[in-house]
Amino acid sequence: MYTTFFNLTCKPFQLTPDPEFLFMSKGHKKALNYLTYGISDSNTGFILVTGEVGTGKTTLLRQLINEVRGEEVKFARIDNTKVTSEQLMAMINEDFGLDAKGKNKTQLLSELTDFLIQEFGRGKRPMMIIDEAQNLSPDMLEEVRLLSNLETDKAKLLQILLVGQPELRKTLALPELRQLRQRITISCHLLPLTREETEAYIFHRLEVAGNRQALSFDEGVIERIHAFSKGTPRLINIICDFIMLSAFIEKTTTVSTSLVQELIGQIESENRYWQDTPSPAHAPGSPDAAHEILHRLDRLEVVLYKWESLKAEQKQILEKLSEKEKQLNDRIDACRAELLHLNANTGGNRLDSIFQEIEMLKERIDGLENKEPRISQGNGRKRNWWERVFGREAGISMRVF
Repeated sequence: MYTTFFNLTCKPFQLTPDPEFLFMSKGHKKALNYLTYGISDSNTGFILVTGEVGTGKTTLLRQLINEVRGEEVKFARIDNTKVTSEQLMAMINEDFGLDAKGKNKTQLLSELTDFLIQEFGRGKRPMMIIDEAQNLSPDMLEEVRLLSNLETDKAKLLQILLVGQPELRKTLALPELRQLRQRITISCHLLPLTREETEAYIFHRLEVAGNRQALSFDEGVIERIHAFSKGTPRLINIICDFIMLSAFIEKTTTVSTSLVQELIGQIESENRYWQDTPSPAHAPGSPDAAHEILHRLDRLEVVLYKWESLKAEQKQILEKLSEKEKQLNDRIDACRAELLHLNANTGGNRLDSIFQEIEMLKERIDGLENKEPRISQGNGRKRNWWERVFGREAGISMRVF
């Protein structure tokens, strides 16, 4: 809507995790370096990445996959973690390209092991990424740990990256998960942006979208944006998108403190529509109000991701059906050509006459069978009956069973 007015090529503050807009803050740069190193080291078992809602974990993951994806690394990414143990195993196998339909957990584990051994023999390094890992129970996390036991004397057959909110660290701190904690060789936590990083983040996204000078901010505006967002990139995107829309409506490129304060009040007051009952703790300006917005956006993003996955799966099915239809049509054409060739080499309508002779032969057999109701009495009687059908003069040697 406002991209033309601000001379932009796209909306700079969209909520989708686009790696092109990734802002390399000090924390994000450190995390990306850690992850890249962990993937390059075949002895790395578990890698842990945590961060609050909206701090850019998914965007960072997509950037990582884009940088290291190739013939050497094969990824399996799990985003739906509210599943059973068997469902999780099936999702892992399917994401690695294995057939998991109708197979129990033992079969799934056996086929995954064979696959990992084959990939290791080919010089490949499979890696499993579990996003939203804070939803996994301690028992499920322990089963994930057991997958890391698949190793050779010199290298791990499967690297595992756990990504989740800070609650994941609380779960991992449980006594029963001490073996898993000891296998985490690389760990990093994404922190919110500082005030200076918030300003750099805003102008970075404007620059990627095509015009770094699209907006100018009055003194104190950046401070208010940072205070509202607590340095959370997703909340920065929300308030800045509203700012650009309001500036477009007013036909201005200068953002005043009064405009920002008014927008912040509107965003937080509308939060009451997302709750069953109003809560005093969620008053405008409270941290809980901002967190409720983030959790709401998280749920919407999960729905969007599932919808995109279904569309991709539907496209694959349609492509396979189209391929099968083409193969069937090719086979039909080949059969027709073969029949035409046979018909031409046997005297025109010879095939029709053959079919007619077969039908006459069937009728003859049916007639003789009605005259000989006891043909099953002995092999000699069977031989006589078949000779009467085909005739002695035909010189056919009949084998009696």
